Amino acid sequence: MSLNNRDRQILEHIIRYCEKIQLTVQRFGADLQIFINDPDYRDSVGMNLLQIGELAGRLSAEYVAASTQNWRAIKNMRNMFAHDYGSMDVERIWDTVITDIPILIAACQKELGS
Repeated sequence: MSLNNRDRQILEHIIRYCEKIQLTVQRFGADLQIFINDPDYRDSVGMNLLQIGELAGRLSAEYVAASTQNWRAIKNMRNMFAHDYGSMDVERIWDTVITDIPILIAACQKELGS
């Protein structure tokens, strides 16, 4: 799939936010209980996830339609963060951080040919 310049830039930004999440995990510790008990940790991760979702919503319709990545789910998570943050399932967020973020980085890098 050929990427237009805008989609390429968006994917590069998504990778940077994913890497910020991974650095935050390294700083605070890859432990669910720490994540649950530390609001600063959760807020830091949450803000980066929100940004990733915001960027996902800016990808071109052509790219999203041709992609195997579930951009809609990523955008929907952003909407939950933006509109219903207080009732978010912390364990679900944690699973996203630990499981989905590395997959998202790899998918974006593959799309960029890096």
